[in-house]
Amino acid sequence: MASHGISLSALVSLLRKAATGSTSLDRLKNILSIYVAVVYSCRAYRHVLARGARESVNDVWLTLVRFFVSLAMRFPSVRKKIETEMGKARSEIEAKLVPSGPSVTRHLALPAVGRSLEWIVAEMNSMDEESVTKTDWKDGRVSGAVYHGGEDLEKVITTTMSKYIFSNPLHPDVFPAIRKMEAEVVSMCLRIYNNPNGAGTTTSGGTESILMSVKTHRDWARSVKRVTEPEMVVPSTAHAAFWKAAHFLGVKIHRIPVDPITRKVDLRRVHRAINSNTIMLVGSAVNFPDGNMDDIVALGALAKRGNVGLHVDCCLGSFIVPFLEEAGFQMDLFDFRVEGVTAISCDTHKYGFAPKGSSVIMYRNAELRRYQYSIMADWTGGVYGTPAIAGSRPGAILAGTWAAMQHVGQSGYLESCRSIVGCCKAIQQRIRDEIPELFIIGNPPASVFAFGSKVMNPLAVGDAMSKRGWHLNALGDGIGVHLACTRLTVPNQEQFIADLKDAVAEVKVSPAQGGTMVAVYGLGSSTVVGPNMVTELASSFLDVMYKA
Repeated sequence: MASHGISLSALVSLLRKAATGSTSLDRLKNILSIYVAVVYSCRAYRHVLARGARESVNDVWLTLVRFFVSLAMRFPSVRKKIETEMGKARSEIEAKLVPSGPSVTRHLALPAVGRSLEWIVAEMNSMDEESVTKTDWKDGRVSGAVYHGGEDLEKVITTTMSKYIFSNPLHPDVFPAIRKMEAEVVSMCLRIYNNPNGAGTTTSGGTESILMSVKTHRDWARSVKRVTEPEMVVPSTAHAAFWKAAHFLGVKIHRIPVDPITRKVDLRRVHRAINSNTIMLVGSAVNFPDGNMDDIVALGALAKRGNVGLHVDCCLGSFIVPFLEEAGFQMDLFDFRVEGVTAISCDTHKYGFAPKGSSVIMYRNAELRRYQYSIMADWTGGVYGTPAIAGSRPGAILAGTWAAMQHVGQSGYLESCRSIVGCCKAIQQRIRDEIPELFIIGNPPASVFAFGSKVMNPLAVGDAMSKRGWHLNALGDGIGVHLACTRLTVPNQEQFIADLKDAVAEVKVSPAQGGTMVAVYGLGSSTVVGPNMVTELASSFLDVMYKA
């Protein structure tokens, strides 16, 4: 009990005093009061230990401020002004995403008679043409998003997917080839990450892989360690999917800051946050915001010492990070060779060039994987068991993934790594040498990097790049802008540097210019009201996504 903020002897003393009440009812009330006080003091102690006194006080302060802000926003005059501004923002979002005008045909109900293939293809082409924000991703100006393996691979994938378009892995006896291909995809990934005797499953993407890992570690800790109030320790640069998983699965999350220079998670703070309720730690190889990598070896040692899991998020690193060393680049250990690593997520639909909707979650052993399964033995429809979230799944995507991995092969992924990372490092060096107004954030080892600036708003630079046709990503705290290089970026690195120089020059002349990055991310970090407004904007964006 000492680690929870109260010693065993002190608790026994309190209980003895409580038991000396004048009546049985009084004694029961005293014992219950002490129990509640002890439980909440333990929770508060663990929270302060993990977050630190200053951050804990700041948490309380922000909670109070936002409470009073929410009260103020209920006044009719304030609410009316906010609704007016948000209405303008929603209209702008809709104008960008939803085509309008007399030439736009909408299909809101089933046609009375089925359409021909020729009509369908023509209508799809028309939709592309009428799009307000049409982007040709093949020109290589999009950060990540599309991980295209080339026209030859595209033909291989579409051909194999069409062969299994109606297949469903939920019925392996009906589709034995799909079952075999899925098992082989997992096996190939396990070998890439140096755990041939491990276990894993496929998922629909990195978010599901992460969610499944959190579910697995939660259920493992509940079964083995009797943890009923699960917590996990996560770097601030970890993927947002960990927060989504925590929300879905009822896991408390401790957000640990990273070093401002190295961008690695603060190991001292991680160690301090581990307690008897901790189910897992998290490290990134590499992280999404700025492409840097946590110290996985040190995190593994902490996980092993605390008897907790360690999930290494390699969703973005996928088929780049495992090939770095062989491709001639510096890379620290990050995979199952590190003691303490219990799970790794890898997106085959990123640098594995598989069709979208394909990821793999891997575990150190099959025993741990069992905690991921969902099984209902007494269902009236029969025994029902699924390995991950979905029941029915698209077997065609598994076939396309298997085909992509077979077609590219070891040598193809090695060459892809060498080309893409070489491009990424060349762009970074050009920025260091030729654009003194910017700096590279941390020391990113792979295919993703972010730039910041001490003399101008980097988000304004990002907006200026948007005007030149580049689709980059702003960091959530507004400190920089990131680029995830792909095979499509490689032939465009000279254009990127030329446009970046022009963008910087433009911002120097007109530093107060606005744009989407400045408006949204600047708003989010400017005031305590900002995050609420950004949340409202994001909700409006998602609403518009489903406006037909």
